[in-house]
Amino acid sequence: MRELYNTQLKTLCEEIAQLGQFCDDALAGAIKALHDNDNDLARRIYKSDYIIDQKEREIENLCLTIILHQQPIASDLRLVSSALKMITDMERIGDQASDIAEIVMNLDYAEKMYFKSIEEMAIIARGMVQDSVEAFINQDIELARDVIDRDAEVDKYFASARDLMINLIVEHDHNAATIVDIIMIAKYLERIGDHATNIANWAIFHLMGEHPNRHPKPQARLQA
Repeated sequence: MRELYNTQLKTLCEEIAQLGQFCDDALAGAIKALHDNDNDLARRIYKSDYIIDQKEREIENLCLTIILHQQPIASDLRLVSSALKMITDMERIGDQASDIAEIVMNLDYAEKMYFKSIEEMAIIARGMVQDSVEAFINQDIELARDVIDRDAEVDKYFASARDLMINLIVEHDHNAATIVDIIMIAKYLERIGDHATNIANWAIFHLMGEHPNRHPKPQARLQA
């Protein structure tokens, strides 16, 4: 029975790592599609979101099976309960990568000169996703804390991009619909950073028994 229990916990960590890879692949693909104006890639990313959804359900079922049949306690219980929380954030990361890809499929590239800051923001957000999952798998508290610290940088990028785009709309010299699309991509990236921060918080909870931040930051508005 103990051998089965240990195998289930090991499998859980492996499945979390795989889901993290799926999320990273989706985000990387969406970013590349934006950079390359690649509608075919954007369409593939958009249509592949079901893979992440399916993996989330599989992990959820595994967690519930462990709780029901093994009744974990202490650090094992924190591992399973953290995993249940994390996969919701990971699924949302997949959704937002898909949302970005959907925008890319219809994006007017006449305003491409404004994409650079968005791509820089995307690199930071993607790194946060990668490192938050790694912090959980490798039980690395310092890496988890570093991810949490990086969230402020993503927020600054979003605020800067939002204000710039709104000013461009006010000037009436730009395609307003495209500018709104760019703002939405920035907003999705900002939310991805938030989800990575949540994952990092759950990594800390798993190891330390400290509850993650229960007072999330106010959501940035899309209007100045």
